[in-house]
Amino acid sequence: MTEQETPQPGPEETPASDELVETAESIVAERDRLQTENNELQDQLLRRAAEFDNFRKRTERERTEFCEYAAADAVSALLPVLDDFERALKAPTADADYVKGIELIYQRMVDVLTKLGLQPIEAEGKPFDPNIHHAIEMVQSEDHEDQTVLAELLRGYTFKGRLLRAAMVKVAVHA
Repeated sequence: MTEQETPQPGPEETPASDELVETAESIVAERDRLQTENNELQDQLLRRAAEFDNFRKRTERERTEFCEYAAADAVSALLPVLDDFERALKAPTADADYVKGIELIYQRMVDVLTKLGLQPIEAEGKPFDPNIHHAIEMVQSEDHEDQTVLAELLRGYTFKGRLLRAAMVKVAVHA
């Protein structure tokens, strides 16, 4: 063989057509496997993004609710003071200036608590509702409808639409 002659591959050196087919099939299989893996990873990414977005929204909602209802404990602690003012106003006294002073303080306190979100529950004369009323006494009465609130013994309140304290009431019942 001379230098100018290039060696020609022999039959043992040429790739067989079977090997090419196997190689093409393995490339297609690898491509399909990678495409499936890519789709799974894309799906996981979308799910994680959705989970994070839901977490963010839930955390924001909880934070907003916490801020909105944070004053509920303080308002709840002031309810006995409000009750005491109401009892003081009902007590008989000869000093008109004293009564006027108590009324002014009571009204100012009610105004402030109302601005914060406190609302009294109207009970007297209304149908008994176990969700907002607490029956302390059941009185047989034919003069009133069955399950009607006859008297409010302790006023109930809601705070921003949520029950803060149930009204303690006397309820009419039929025998």
